[in-house]
Amino acid sequence: MVYAVIDTNVFVAALLTKNNDSATVKVYEAIADGKITPLYHKDMLDEYTEVLSRPKFRFSKEKIDVVLELIVKYGVEVFPKPTGEILIDMDDLIFYCADFGRSNTRWLAAFSIQRN
Repeated sequence: MVYAVIDTNVFVAALLTKNNDSATVKVYEAIADGKITPLYHKDMLDEYTEVLSRPKFRFSKEKIDVVLELIVKYGVEVFPKPTGEILIDMDDLIFYCADFGRSNTRWLAAFSIQRN
């Protein structure tokens, strides 16, 4: 089992692209296929909702709901503890779930697209 923290930009790019072979679409499909188990918590779901709801993207409420339902249905809710980590972009701290209490599993730290 591969656990992963999925950056918001991955979902944005997967929904925006017309290229079904893009890396972001493959990540989205891997979640739906059970190949990747997303780690999430309330703050991450709030960010996903806020970003995907931005008018500039024009995503329908139904499309946003599908993404959120996918995450909750196939994901694992985590309850990260404060780590004292200092990140270059402290807004990304909500995605820092390195110690989520699953010592015998493989996981990926994060899927992320470089922000412009």
